[in-house]
Amino acid sequence: MRTFRVEVPQSDLDDLTERLARTRWPDRETAGGWIQGVPLEYAQELCEYWRTRYDWRRCEAELNSWPQFCTGLDGGADDSVDVHLIHARSRHESALPLILTHGWPGSVVEFLDVLDELTDPDDPADAFHVVVPSLPGYGFSGKPRIPGWGVERIAVAWAQLMDRLGYSRYGAQGGDWGSVITSALGTAAPENVVGIHLTMPLALRPEEPEPLTKAEKKALEARKFFERVGTGYSAQQSTRPQTLGYGLADSPVGQACWIVEKFWDWTDSAGPPENVIPRDRLLDNVMLYWLNNTGASSARLYWESFLKRRMDPVEVPTGVTLFPRELWRLPRAWVEQRYTDLRHWSEPSTGGHFASLEQPETYLDELRAFFRPLRP
Repeated sequence: MRTFRVEVPQSDLDDLTERLARTRWPDRETAGGWIQGVPLEYAQELCEYWRTRYDWRRCEAELNSWPQFCTGLDGGADDSVDVHLIHARSRHESALPLILTHGWPGSVVEFLDVLDELTDPDDPADAFHVVVPSLPGYGFSGKPRIPGWGVERIAVAWAQLMDRLGYSRYGAQGGDWGSVITSALGTAAPENVVGIHLTMPLALRPEEPEPLTKAEKKALEARKFFERVGTGYSAQQSTRPQTLGYGLADSPVGQACWIVEKFWDWTDSAGPPENVIPRDRLLDNVMLYWLNNTGASSARLYWESFLKRRMDPVEVPTGVTLFPRELWRLPRAWVEQRYTDLRHWSEPSTGGHFASLEQPETYLDELRAFFRPLRP
């Protein structure tokens, strides 16, 4: 376990500024709004802000204000990957260890605004020792050199990580790929996991499903619409991530728009994503992809696991918070069939896919409510 500090060379920031200034822009979209993707006017205004006003050193200092480490994990196979993590211990020794897992196109940046409240809440009984790793191939973690780093292997690596940190009993939380990995962790290490909290649980349709409510029917219709018009990114990343990677590695505008479009589409923003997430925070997240050249390596998780998703039963205590703009809003009965010890179910009135960024207070309340009865 080696200490880690983010220290981006100034030459990398200068290179970014020069690339942004030399952008060759496409022609304007032929349909209004975002229906064809990120509108040219929005992309140009965002990237001009990025070039002239955004301050990476602010984010760098924020990351470095938390204890960070790097450690090699193999996930039960021969080759290892260096995993970057934030390890924010509470001053309350009785705090419950909690591992938070991001997804794509997220990063550890998603959790920076909730770390203080998680580690040092008003009620010490709600305190957590928080571990926030960067997925292999993401952020400041190393990039797998050979195939095999899919969801199940990452879950085993997370169990190794928590053991290395000295935590024998802990909770886990995640959204997006984080939900899938957290579920796999509950299956891989049930003797260590006191409970898991998810914002995007996945489950199969029961062979004999119960009648759906109007709200459940509406949610499934929204999912079908998303699968029809909003999944081009996953089709590309799960089949040809390397081809995509050349553009993302070479063009900061391409990398930014590839990510920011999802923040527009997946947030409960009723407009540009800045309605719910500050522009600087959006760009902080983009920077973890650009600076580390992880466009291709992050996409490979789709190649590893998107078309090979396992739906193993999860028997550890489970909590679900289903926000109204989540990508997959499955009926509770479907979820209960897979997560056999479902103890908490909540459907807030606002919020989307990036819960900790969009609705941090609700996110905190939900974690506290679920884990409170599971503490020793």
